[in-house]
Amino acid sequence: MTSLITPAQRSQLAQELPDWRMVEGRDAIHRQFVFNDFSEAFAFMTRIALHAEKNNHHPEWSNVWNRVDITLSTHDVGGLSERDLELARYINIVFERF
Repeated sequence: MTSLITPAQRSQLAQELPDWRMVEGRDAIHRQFVFNDFSEAFAFMTRIALHAEKNNHHPEWSNVWNRVDITLSTHDVGGLSERDLELARYINIVFERF
């Protein structure tokens, strides 16, 4: 069963995921990614989509040309869960390869 992250995990977010920001008015994190062109952005999204589908945990995202905006929150628990942190870590690793 997934549950909300602990206060200790929450206090470490800025250090562990420095490029991710809390979303105002929601218990969610957000990051924007910029690529050289649409093809790179779409390739990035494809890798994330395959991982998300395999793990049954999907991001909220949008894409405009070379930019991808991603917001993570677990709807089942009404806020940030360990699943969101794991997905954010994975997304960061994928982004490093671009």
